[in-house]
Amino acid sequence: MNLRNLREDETDLLKDFLYEAIFIPEGVKPPPREIIEQSELKLYYEDFGSSRADNCIVAEDDGRVVGTVWTRIMNDYGHVDDETPSFAISLYKEYRGQGIGTRLMNEMLELLRSQGYKKASLAVQKANYAVRMYEKVGFKTVDENDEDYIMVCEIGDTNGNS
Repeated sequence: MNLRNLREDETDLLKDFLYEAIFIPEGVKPPPREIIEQSELKLYYEDFGSSRADNCIVAEDDGRVVGTVWTRIMNDYGHVDDETPSFAISLYKEYRGQGIGTRLMNEMLELLRSQGYKKASLAVQKANYAVRMYEKVGFKTVDENDEDYIMVCEIGDTNGNS
């Protein structure tokens, strides 16, 4: 499994992986693919690469992109402030549970740290199995509502600089 940065000509992949990232509880019919065209979801991919906090790392298996993690500062469900990038992560189902998501998360946290960000955030449905992975890489719940956790990871600077 190779991890690398998303290339400019691959930004359409974000739409595919955004759809894959939609958590569908057991027994619930998946939404139509057009759901990603809704304004609250378009902000995850529209004009990606136009902002300093727009970062994307992909997992590639035999030349095929099988997972992505991306960040941007956006007013999404996990938004905590205008200095904190929000995470989105997605893997094709057959690649889940193999540690790839953890590798992607850790790689992105390291990239954000090197760019000077102090923290990162995300929103996740309480029933989503990924909550445990987020906790494992350092995210902590800072807020919640009936369905979601808002989680933040303090990434700071490991060299003691501020």
